[in-house]
Amino acid sequence: MKTAQKQLQKTKVNPLEDLAALQYTGGTTGTAKGAMLTHSNLVSNAVSFAAWIKGTIAQETFLTALPLFHIYGMTTSMTVPISLAAKMVLMPKFEPKKTLETIQTHKVTVFCGVPTMYSALLANPDLGKYDLTSIRVCISGASSLPPQVQKKFMEVTGGFLAEGYGLTEASPVTHCTPVDKSMRTVKVGSIGLPLPDTDARIVDLETGKKTLAVGEMGELAVKGPQVMKGYWNTPTETSLVLQDGWLLTGDIACMDKDGYFYITDRKKDLIKTKDYSLYPRELEDVLYEHPAVKLCAVIGKPDSLAGEVPKAYVVHKEGATASAQEIMAFVNKKVAPYKAIREVEFRKELPISSAGKVLKRMLQNP
Repeated sequence: MKTAQKQLQKTKVNPLEDLAALQYTGGTTGTAKGAMLTHSNLVSNAVSFAAWIKGTIAQETFLTALPLFHIYGMTTSMTVPISLAAKMVLMPKFEPKKTLETIQTHKVTVFCGVPTMYSALLANPDLGKYDLTSIRVCISGASSLPPQVQKKFMEVTGGFLAEGYGLTEASPVTHCTPVDKSMRTVKVGSIGLPLPDTDARIVDLETGKKTLAVGEMGELAVKGPQVMKGYWNTPTETSLVLQDGWLLTGDIACMDKDGYFYITDRKKDLIKTKDYSLYPRELEDVLYEHPAVKLCAVIGKPDSLAGEVPKAYVVHKEGATASAQEIMAFVNKKVAPYKAIREVEFRKELPISSAGKVLKRMLQNP
C-alpha cells in the first residue's frame, strides 16, 4: 500500500501536453486514426459545454443514452455531468418507449442525443402520454438535425431542442445553439455559435487559407483549447487538417450576419452532377417534410452521362405508405431541376453507427 502511494505521489501530469485519450475516428478521409486528446482538451470542453447549457451544480439529471466509448457520449453524457456533480441515469440501449418512461420516472433535466433518436421518439404513438416537462434542454449532435424534426419535436413536447456541432478532433464540441427556453432564439437549421474560447471561420475549399465573407460557402475551420494535438503516429494526415493552429473540419458551412453557423454537408459527400455540385443534406431536409418518411439518406449514384445523380434511401413510418414516384414528385417540385432525385429505394432500416449516424458508405458500397 505504501509503495503504491509513493508511486502515485511521484506521478505528474502536464495537462496541456500529456494524453488522456487516443480517440479513434475516420476523420475527413475515412481511414481510422487516433486523435490525441490531452487532459486539457477534455476538461476545457466539459467545462465550456456545462456552462453553455447553463448547468447547475448538483441539480441536474442527465439521461445517458449515448455510447460512452464515442466522444460525443463521453463528453456530453459523462464528463459534463461529472463536472456538474449531476445524477446520471444510464440506459444500456436506446429504446423509444423505455426512454420516455425513464425521463418521466427520473425527472430528467438534460438529454443529449442524435437526430435518429429524436425521430424515433416523434414516431412513437404514445409520445403524448408521458410527462416530459422536467427536461430543461435537449441537445442534438453527431450528425445534422433535420429542421422538420427540430421544429416538430419542440411543438409536440414543448421542450427546447438545441443543435450542436463537433468532431472527435475537437473533444468534440465546438458549436451549439444558445440554450434558452424562448423558442424565438432558435435558428432552426443552425448549429449555433462557437463555444467560449473557440474561434471559427469559413475558408475556401481549395487552399483552406482564405477566409470567406458572411454568407459564402466554404470549409469550416476551428481553433480552441479543445482541439487535438494531432493524429497518433500519422504526421502526414495531421498536416492535412491542422494548419497554423486551425483545424479543418471537412464540413461545408456558412456563417450568417449574426455569427450563427450552418452546416451544409460533408465535403466528401458532395454529389457532382454535370457541372454542378449539390449537397445531400438539402434533399434530406425536404424528404423529412414528407409525412411518410421516418428515416432517409441521399447519396450520389454513378451515371454515365451526368457523372452522379441523387438517389434516396427511405424508411417508411410505421403504418405509412408512399410510392417512389410520390416521394420524388414531393421533393423535386421544391428543388432546382439539376437537384432532382432520380431514384428512391425503400428499406426496412438503414445502416446506423453506434453513435446514431446513417452509414452512407455502406449504402454506396454494400
